[in-house]
Order: sequence, then C-alpha cells, then structure tokens
Amino acid sequence: MPLDRFHKILVLPAVLVFAPLVIGPLILLFQESLRPYEGGSIGGTLNAYLTLSNYTEFWHPTYAKYFLDTFRVSLIVTLLALVLGYLLAHYVVRVAKPRIAKLVLAGLLGVLFISLIVRIYAITLTFGPIGPLRDISWLVGIDPRTRRHTELMVVFGLLHTVLPLVTLTMIGTIQMVNPRLEEAAMSLGAPGWRAFFSVTLPLSIPGIVSAGIIGYAFSISNLVVPLLMGRGFVTFISNLIYFRFSEVANFPSGAALSVIMLLIALGIFFAGTRIVSAIWPPAERSGR
Repeated sequence: MPLDRFHKILVLPAVLVFAPLVIGPLILLFQESLRPYEGGSIGGTLNAYLTLSNYTEFWHPTYAKYFLDTFRVSLIVTLLALVLGYLLAHYVVRVAKPRIAKLVLAGLLGVLFISLIVRIYAITLTFGPIGPLRDISWLVGIDPRTRRHTELMVVFGLLHTVLPLVTLTMIGTIQMVNPRLEEAAMSLGAPGWRAFFSVTLPLSIPGIVSAGIIGYAFSISNLVVPLLMGRGFVTFISNLIYFRFSEVANFPSGAALSVIMLLIALGIFFAGTRIVSAIWPPAERSGR
C-alpha cells in the first residue's frame, strides 16, 4: 500500500536529517576516491584530474588475501552465530521458564553494554598464551603458535560481538511462529524433531536470513577485533582502510576501499532481501 500524504509528512524530518548527515559524507567520500594521490602529501590532490586508479590498484593479487580473510572469517563467524543463536533463541522462547528467559535476555543485552575492548582483552586473557584455556585449540587440532590459532582467536572475538545481536533478532522471529502449528503436526503423528524441521524451522528462514545479514555486516566491517586479536596475521579490509587514512594519509585509497566495501554490503543486503522474498513472498507474510 503506497504511503499517503500524512505518512510522507512523518517521514520528511527523518529524510531531512538523513540526507546531509549520511548521504552528503558518502558523496564526498566517493569524490575523494577519484582524486590522485602523491606520496608524502595528506589526502588527494585538489584541482587535479579524476582517476579510477585508486580502484584498479585493488585488482592486484596482493589484496586478494585481505578480501579472502575478511569474507571467509566473517562467514565462519556468521554461520556459527546463526546455529548457536537459533538454538539459544529457541530455548528462550519455547523451553525456558519465564524467569530463566528473562535472565538470558538480560545477559545478552548486558554483553552489548560492555565495552568491546574489555571483552576482547577478556578473551585474550582466557584463551591467550597464559590463559587457563590456552590449550583449547589443541582439541580442534590447531597449534597455538600458528596463524590458524590467531584466526581462531579472531573468530572468538567476533562471535562474542555478533552472537548477542543474532540471538536477539531470532528471538523475535521464533516468537512470531505460532507454536500451535508444531503441536498440530505432532498431533497428526509427526515426532517432535520432524515437526520442528518441517514447521518451525522453515517458517523461521526469513528471520534467519535477516539475522545472517546483520551478523555478516557487523563481521566484515569490524575494526577492533582483527586489529587487536589478528596480531598482523589476520587483517580485514576495515584495517586497511584505517591504515590508509591514519598512518599513510592516503585518503583516496582509503576512500576507494570504503566505497568498495559499501557496495559489497549493499549487494549482500539486497541479495538477502531477494532470497527472503523468493522463499516467503510478501503476500504470505501478511497472511493474505
């Protein structure tokens, strides 16, 4: 249903705030990404010709490793967060007593209010070289002295950030699934596990996809976790952007990387929404 005039008036203040504060800087960022850069200067060269060289430089195979680390590690974190988060959300909504459910929700929200840096150092002290759980990587066949152990630490750090967000998102999703549908399936002779996989889980797919988009977006854009826990072995694109802006003052290169990551994030978002629309059309979601 199209927005009527009253709804458009309500949206207008948000648009007036959003346009200058968000769209304006993005336009300036794109403009900066087209400026040439001269070594030793700060930022791009003003009043010079525009160029795409800041974008084409990232086709060099050297940068493939950074993109691969960013998307691969983030995908692992997102998949783990979806599995663990869905199980925890299902327990809170369907199994836990109200008092326990409130405690779990309070714990998830409490984690979000704790400083990320504090959480990172807590994980480092727990799983680091002198931590009580420093040998846990041996259980999965990873030598603590190798790069794979560093990747494992980054996964733990990102999971600590993404899991609460994913779980809280899917709690709302599972609450929207009528439990009587699962009870009806069991009344027709289906065992509990089959009713879950044939009724509850399929109806949760749109929420799972939405939670996955949120978790993946937070993972690929995270700066602090790979910076502090990657120890130079695992470097995300966000770290490269930070280095370009802060250490070498190559603003055009950092801006180009930012634009590339923005386009990738928008592509992931629109692909996810298309998947949700294909699996569960809007007419079915509205009950028509």
